[in-house]
Amino acid sequence: MRGALRDAFLSALVALGIFGPMVGLVSTSGDHGLSLQVRPIAVAVVVGLIFAGRLLILSWRGGGPRQRNLALAERVARAGKYITPILLLAAIALPFTGSRYYIDLGTLVLTYIMLGWGLNIVVGLAGLLDLGYVAFYAVGAYSYALLAMTFGLGFWTCLPLAGILAALWGVMLGFPVLRLRGDYLAIVTLAFGEIIRIVLTNWVSLTNGPNGISGVPRPTLFGLAFSMDGGPGTFGDFFNIEPAVIQRIIFLYYVILGLALLTNWVSLRLRRLPLGRAWEALREDEVACRSLGINVRNTKLTAFGIGAMFGGFAGAFFATRQGFISPESFTFMESATVLAIVVLGGLGSQLGVALAAIAMIGGLEALRDFLSFLGDQMNSPVFAGIASELPLYRVLIFGIALVVMMVLRPRGLISGRTPSVALTKLKEIAPDLVAESRS
Repeated sequence: MRGALRDAFLSALVALGIFGPMVGLVSTSGDHGLSLQVRPIAVAVVVGLIFAGRLLILSWRGGGPRQRNLALAERVARAGKYITPILLLAAIALPFTGSRYYIDLGTLVLTYIMLGWGLNIVVGLAGLLDLGYVAFYAVGAYSYALLAMTFGLGFWTCLPLAGILAALWGVMLGFPVLRLRGDYLAIVTLAFGEIIRIVLTNWVSLTNGPNGISGVPRPTLFGLAFSMDGGPGTFGDFFNIEPAVIQRIIFLYYVILGLALLTNWVSLRLRRLPLGRAWEALREDEVACRSLGINVRNTKLTAFGIGAMFGGFAGAFFATRQGFISPESFTFMESATVLAIVVLGGLGSQLGVALAAIAMIGGLEALRDFLSFLGDQMNSPVFAGIASELPLYRVLIFGIALVVMMVLRPRGLISGRTPSVALTKLKEIAPDLVAESRS
């Protein structure tokens, strides 16, 4: 214990030297020009957090982390049998709250869950680090917008086409990176994502450049449009109800819920097929995968293609939900966010990705609402200011969450790297069968 306290004290001392000038000194403008304001309380809070965090980490490491992680993984696996149906029922019942804010937030969370499940095929199952997943998201969005506005096709017709085009681009990305691994693969995929964004920005004649595409058509329910004007052929006229904006919002929520569940179902089915087992073999050891006679080229291409297809589906939904798309919606930060969701949730874990998306996307919004509530109740401008600036620190919060998770749970919240097929206890062969084989 004495060694842990000494280590934590040294960490706090280093933090004091680093964050003392950065946090403790603030320049303010006054009547006589700029002046330095000292904030000792802020420095004390930061140093205290560093001291407590380091002490907790050392305490965690000193108590048998391997056995504790295994026990925790078993408890989480058992709890997953109950968490999954609870989350599904909550997702289905969310629109019945009648709150547009919660429905919009649920739609955003489900979009990231779908993106996380799509990227999980590439990163979690096949073990291919992809930093340019937002490129397929953008391809799906622009494919739907251009097809719908140029040829007058509906959402349900353009949706599979957007997925196919995104899968095609995924295969095209797969060919140049067949011989790359690790950091080199990550750099190439990152470059691919930036290339797509730059092309969308500069190809003005096709994509309208940085101005984006507006007026993207909305989806319909069996041909019934959600129009606020009413009239024949609309949802309100068919069901003889008053048109309302919330009807379209609820419909879009159930559309993304259905697409996310489809992604989950296909991913689970593929994992049990020989293709999914080939992905897992590729993830564990590519050399051993080749020695088993598995076609590594086709295995990589299918992982890139299928993962990109689901990204294209999510992009098409994003375009029809927003009604406007531009290259600024598909920056590297979107890829980093989705990858952080997959890593935090656990590579290969469907439930872990869903929980991580809920915590990272929904939890950040819940924290901002809580801080705003405290600011209103306590009449404190400090909490209100923190709540308004919280989105600016989103990357910092994600980074801290990743560091904490890598220390406490290196394989993510729910480790999903257990192979679909594993060797169990060896069975003894009957002596008479052994004698028969020898004769």
